Amino acid sequence: MKKQFLTKVLPAAVMAACFTSPAQATNWLMLQGTERADQAPRAKLWGFVQLDYQQTDDTKLKAGPYAGKSAAFNQMAPQLDTPSGFNVKRARIGVRGNNLPLDKKVNYFLLAEMGNNGVTTGEGASQGQLTDASVTLNHIPGARVRVGLFKTPGSEEGLQAAFVANYNNFSNATNRLLLERTFDYQSGNTGRNGPVGAFRDTGVQVFDTFNLGGWETSYAVMIGNGAGLAYTDNDQNRDTYLYASTEKVFGSSKGPRRHGFKLYAWNQAGQRSYNDGTPSSSGADTDEDRTRRGVGTTYFDGTYRLGAEYMTADGMIYGGTTGAGTPDDGATFTVLPDQKADGYYVSLGYRPMSNVELDVRYDRLNSGTDKNGTGGAGAKRVFETTTLGAQYFFNKKTTLKANYEIRSIDAPNSNDTVNRILDSIDDRISLQLTAVF
Repeated sequence: MKKQFLTKVLPAAVMAACFTSPAQATNWLMLQGTERADQAPRAKLWGFVQLDYQQTDDTKLKAGPYAGKSAAFNQMAPQLDTPSGFNVKRARIGVRGNNLPLDKKVNYFLLAEMGNNGVTTGEGASQGQLTDASVTLNHIPGARVRVGLFKTPGSEEGLQAAFVANYNNFSNATNRLLLERTFDYQSGNTGRNGPVGAFRDTGVQVFDTFNLGGWETSYAVMIGNGAGLAYTDNDQNRDTYLYASTEKVFGSSKGPRRHGFKLYAWNQAGQRSYNDGTPSSSGADTDEDRTRRGVGTTYFDGTYRLGAEYMTADGMIYGGTTGAGTPDDGATFTVLPDQKADGYYVSLGYRPMSNVELDVRYDRLNSGTDKNGTGGAGAKRVFETTTLGAQYFFNKKTTLKANYEIRSIDAPNSNDTVNRILDSIDDRISLQLTAVF
């Protein structure tokens, strides 16, 4: 896939730069990484707040070492210590701009998170966690260069701005395969040793967007530390990120909710240092491959919306907690270093009126699919969720979302005890108010 991308897509894009001008309607690469030189101020303060309520029935575990106690999958993230409650899920403030005195072809992007979520929790994380700090150099036609900490090119759920997400929670595949967690000794530590990766990395990216026959076509190539929100590389391995998309924009719509039909593909590859924490490891780390790939599409015409994506994963599969227990009860987090997974989601939306949208999403994750991998055939888990949702748009910047998630987990190759544990999972309801400023 890498060879095909490098030998076909990139040369075509660079050649096109000589004959076409960049499209003006925004996409995620351009919206987050560039500014319009003729319109952007030197410094623009911006941000958003998401206030959240989530609830499950707190069904107790029906079997296993934590039988009779709360299940981690029925608790609110990130603390996993209550089944319901209110939360300031995200509170982000940043500044961006260009028109710098010495070089008007340079723009920047800064953003910090102050809400209660995976970014601001974990050992070493804090309220006010920096999530983005990048500079983009727009000097080379067809090859803009972005350097720093920022969102990696990849899955639509991860790359899109959180304040325009159509659901309160990520799909299972995005949550467990792409939202990376790290632990001191992957299967022997009760807590995370840092914030979640938040679909971000520190590195350098070459990218641009072109108008090719009426289609807005984009590419991105990035090399990063593979260390998420950490400022420095912790294992001397590098991750590579490849991305390509093409979109037919409908009319003159612009911005994060513009109308159009998009096709995209992405690839992420790297390695992670792993230590299972057992005495036999003697404290030695091993380098394990971590590869993620995906293809997807989006469609929105103002009334109907469609989103679908399929992704695969090889290596470093997140395994949840032992026995589905909570950290407060002594359960530890796990990872499957040599396993595979695949998943997908299909999302549909309909707006009966301009300020109301009705949504439904089905997503499925097949985790631990390699019978010869870590845990063998018994490691397989099938996650399925159907989410029914509604959105009310007070205006372009304030939205209220309500979701009801019908959830299930199965272990087709495991014994009755394991399946009774997984049968403890509840449906989940959630409300979320988003305000952008």
